[in-house]
Amino acid sequence: MNRLDPVPLLADRRPAELLVHDEAEPCPYLPGRVARMPLRLPVRALTHDELDQRLAGGDRRHGALFYRPSCDGCDACQAIRIDVTDWTFSKSHRRTLRKGDTVLKTTIGSPVVDTERVALYDKHRFVRGLAKDDARPMDSQSYQRFLVDRFCDAFEVRFTLNGELVGVAVTDRGEDSLSAVYCFYDPEVTSVGIGTYSILKQIQIAQDRGHRYLYLGLYIEDCPPMAYKARFLPHQRRIHGRWHRFDKTNVSPVRQS
Repeated sequence: MNRLDPVPLLADRRPAELLVHDEAEPCPYLPGRVARMPLRLPVRALTHDELDQRLAGGDRRHGALFYRPSCDGCDACQAIRIDVTDWTFSKSHRRTLRKGDTVLKTTIGSPVVDTERVALYDKHRFVRGLAKDDARPMDSQSYQRFLVDRFCDAFEVRFTLNGELVGVAVTDRGEDSLSAVYCFYDPEVTSVGIGTYSILKQIQIAQDRGHRYLYLGLYIEDCPPMAYKARFLPHQRRIHGRWHRFDKTNVSPVRQS
């Protein structure tokens, strides 16, 4: 399709979108593979219910754009979510929460861009080896487009240590769900695992606010930066258009919807 082609989605009561990019490209997750991730721009801000519909359909958000992996012959990318009404914190999780609550101060506010966040984002991706070899430092405009611009409700969970910002988790908010968009943190803070702690805190927030799901993005078994999500059990994964439940007792998925 050509860029800026309208993609009407009125049959399922979702607003129309513009298809702004739909080309084959190198897979960002699995080396040597080709990916297709059409990028779609809503024509207006989404309601909470409309965001829920997109998340349930496997959508992810990148700035103002939504996408869903649509790669020929490959289903390695699986949307993953936690039903927080079906979730019990393990002893290990409770220890992580207690330790984090002792060391870190957690606050919630609107996503913003500033030099402190941009520097922390870059430190996270370069020190942890998440940046490509030819990657350049992030600038404020790129950060704005990635984590602040949006067509849905969102907030950021801020983690500070002795008054210094050491972690940010940007989270979308629907009627029935929260979606963990992206989390970055200071990798030199080793007194608590901020990555795990941030997910556990978002589970708590979802429970406290009466949401049912926390979406964790994409699970990709052969991609280490994405594979860790499967450790949070029980969870559900979207496989071939259906959600399946995984827990400690079953190896094969149990179909949910």
